[in-house]
Amino acid sequence: MGVSRDHLHALYAETSDPWNFENSEYEQAKFAATLAALSKPHYISAFELGCGNGQLARHLVRVCDTYTGMDAVAIAVEAARRAVPDACFIHGFYPCSLPEECFDLLILSEILYFLGPDSLRKLSSEIAIAWPHAEVLCVTWLGETGHALQGREALAIFTTELTSHVFDRMAQTDDYRIDRGLPRAWS
Repeated sequence: MGVSRDHLHALYAETSDPWNFENSEYEQAKFAATLAALSKPHYISAFELGCGNGQLARHLVRVCDTYTGMDAVAIAVEAARRAVPDACFIHGFYPCSLPEECFDLLILSEILYFLGPDSLRKLSSEIAIAWPHAEVLCVTWLGETGHALQGREALAIFTTELTSHVFDRMAQTDDYRIDRGLPRAWS
């Protein structure tokens, strides 16, 4: 079982930026590393599950024609809409229905360890069916998560299950790593 809605709402109880995404030099450097890990300079349509308050989206919208973000916390979604008014943000607690658009870039930034093993398997299956040709970028926290799954463990479950893609580590620091999954057809 993954993290509960109550836990997520508690994170945003006092602020729409509980990790200081907007002002943290560390987070801004991680956003830059995320963009640098992409395989192409431009995408048609990107989807980010767990978009939070939209601070990574501010960077992603520069490299895609359309961007859709989803988050489980309404306060985060509203903050994201204010941060990136030209993007689409939807409220949803995964596992739930995902958008049906045709995305060529999927971003999973520090979200996998919030999910449980069954949800990770479901997500990988949904990606393989709905977006088998999309690039998948996973940003994973390497420290203690405080959740049932640690970052490395959640990433291993997800990437092992998503057999339609080949994953390579693109960057790593002491705190996080970035893995890029490209469709096997590209290999």
